[in-house]
Amino acid sequence: MTGKNVTLRLLDKADREILKLPRAVKGAIYDFQHKFKTNPDAAGLRLKQLQGHDKLFSARVNDDYRALLLRLADDDWLIVSVKHRKDVYAHLDRLAYSVNRVTGGIEYVDLQVVQEQVLAPHQAGPQPSPAPAAPVPLFARWTEQQLTDLGVAPSLVPVIAALTTEDQLLGLVEHAPQLTGEVLLALYDGKAYDDVLDQVTAPVSTSETVDADDFRAAAERPATIVTTTDDALREALEGEDFGRWKVFLHPTQAKLVSRDYSGPARVGGGPGTGKTIVALHRVKHLVERLPAGRTKPILLTTFNKNLSADLRSRLVALGGEELLSRVEISHVDQLALRTVREAEPGNRKRLIDEAQAVREWRSLLDELGEDSWEAEFLHDEWTQVILGQAVASRADYFRARRAGRGRTVTRAERADIWQLTERFAQRLDRLGVQTWDQVAERAAQLESERARRIQALGRQREEAGGLENIHVADGSGGWLRYRYRHIVVDEAQDLRPAHWKMLRAMTAADRNDLFLVGDTHQRIYKNQVTLGSLGINIRGRSSKLSLSYRTTRQILRSALNVLGDEHYDDLDGSSENLAGYRSVLSGAVPELHQLADWEAEREAIAALIRSWGEVPHEQIAIAVPTNQMASEAAYALAVHGIRAVEIGPEGPPGDSGVHIGTMFRFKGLEYQRVIIAGVRDGLVPRAEVQRLGTTDPARFRREMQRARSLLFVATTRARDSLDIFWHGQPSPFLQELLQPRPKPTR
Repeated sequence: MTGKNVTLRLLDKADREILKLPRAVKGAIYDFQHKFKTNPDAAGLRLKQLQGHDKLFSARVNDDYRALLLRLADDDWLIVSVKHRKDVYAHLDRLAYSVNRVTGGIEYVDLQVVQEQVLAPHQAGPQPSPAPAAPVPLFARWTEQQLTDLGVAPSLVPVIAALTTEDQLLGLVEHAPQLTGEVLLALYDGKAYDDVLDQVTAPVSTSETVDADDFRAAAERPATIVTTTDDALREALEGEDFGRWKVFLHPTQAKLVSRDYSGPARVGGGPGTGKTIVALHRVKHLVERLPAGRTKPILLTTFNKNLSADLRSRLVALGGEELLSRVEISHVDQLALRTVREAEPGNRKRLIDEAQAVREWRSLLDELGEDSWEAEFLHDEWTQVILGQAVASRADYFRARRAGRGRTVTRAERADIWQLTERFAQRLDRLGVQTWDQVAERAAQLESERARRIQALGRQREEAGGLENIHVADGSGGWLRYRYRHIVVDEAQDLRPAHWKMLRAMTAADRNDLFLVGDTHQRIYKNQVTLGSLGINIRGRSSKLSLSYRTTRQILRSALNVLGDEHYDDLDGSSENLAGYRSVLSGAVPELHQLADWEAEREAIAALIRSWGEVPHEQIAIAVPTNQMASEAAYALAVHGIRAVEIGPEGPPGDSGVHIGTMFRFKGLEYQRVIIAGVRDGLVPRAEVQRLGTTDPARFRREMQRARSLLFVATTRARDSLDIFWHGQPSPFLQELLQPRPKPTR
């Protein structure tokens, strides 16, 4: 057989299996695929058909490992697994592969591994006497025909019939084909059979007639997830970054991307469920349906600069420069600032952040000898009520809603607050500075005025008998029109009310106008909004992703314990929860480390990283409560010969090394291994937050929830392992991890 036109593909499950192999074996696999494509019949590869199988072959990778390959056609092969040679031939009758008659995709299952890792651990050990009643199988309600009609792999039906615990189910999901796992989890979570058929199975069902013997046709269908190109194979085999999975769209997410929405839509879900990936593919979907014309009619925006940079790189990976040429990518504050400076070119005031603004509040109160109010309270009142509602006068402030602010203020106190905020605004003006909140509110005003002019122009055009009869310049050299046809927002939970007002005014209220993704459990800033009150109605157009493809279920359980019993909103006035949020991955239980002091923590962290050996340092992260602790941790690692780089406002630097930063810096990032250090009482949450418990209970609850969310974000950055360090008294948020509550019975 000539190797000139040989195609070699890698099944996605084999990809993930290979990631766990030693680096030397990965290198051997990369060499193997080159040799195989050159000549599969080369003597050194020892290609041979496995006994009892008409399509399954084995080939030599190195002395110890063998590749299992499906022969799709004479010149077309698919790697379905890589195993140690002693594991290949022991249970040949337990290797199952087929074409799923619902999706038309290729599915491969090692039933021996399923038996050993899913069922056997729960069947071993002495049985108590007297023996308890046999547990009821989890899926006894559904027949074999019903399960296979939903897309469950037929080879797994006997295993499914034996499942009696949630741990067994989650173990099976890790090894099962993707549709099988998602169907079982949906049924287990209580979804009705018809709903699972409609919401899980139908979106990935093929419209083609499926020939169960035509594996080559099956390999071409979307349900068969493979890599083929040399570059993609190298990335998969090296497994040293998440690049391939940062843009990979799972079939169950695809329906959210391609849906035609009658107005603004929102996709929620926990960390690692693919919300950002859905947003990126939504942008690509919208671009592919654009008419020729405007250069960048789609806006992709998010809350901060480093997330914006990450979106840009991932969009390039998804569609290249051609896709990027039709999309404007900007973090929302940058967009607001550009809007203001475009309309007011003379506005060149220096920008200050929230911490600097609070310091100016303190200085003002000190100068006035005012001790009736706290600077933080006044700053929040000014930003969330006065700026947030565009309050322009003292009379308007007396009527302004203060829902969620907690502390009630009298009419006399409102008069006092209004006077102080006026003096504060004058102070900033004298200093030649402005806050990002001020910029956002001014941008919202400008864009709202612009939208009103466009709407008035539209009415004039209709009266004049046609769109082409009236042209009005917008003051910047172009014709007046909405800035964007579509807007896609990532990390939607962190935007301010003014941001939403600005974005609402930047695109016409129409089909597919706004597409938002986010998770309010990950809100780490103070910006809480009700979208409906801002003209963005998402009722009936909200969806939720529940399967995490990044974080193991062991890490996920710990992260959910960090959240406790807090209640979270859904951006539209109702509550949101993470019910049904699960992981399809399994790994080690997070490790907790109590040390004597901060120096001992740093030494223990350095020793832990050294013990990890070949793990690439850029796939290790250390999150800490403060900037000073980040610098001290980086110095401690350097002393031990471990390079570290600190994450700044622009995101992770390009240099290789362990990534270190405050918990805020890790929003939107992900790593193989995560260390969270300094998780002690007084730092997580900060001591000043704890003191609010007696002075301002409502604000205390908000700040405690925000601190919990920040730790939740940090814990869910990890893919493979999570280690939490502290000295002194542990954070109160760790109590659930130190003393887990009994798991409720179903």
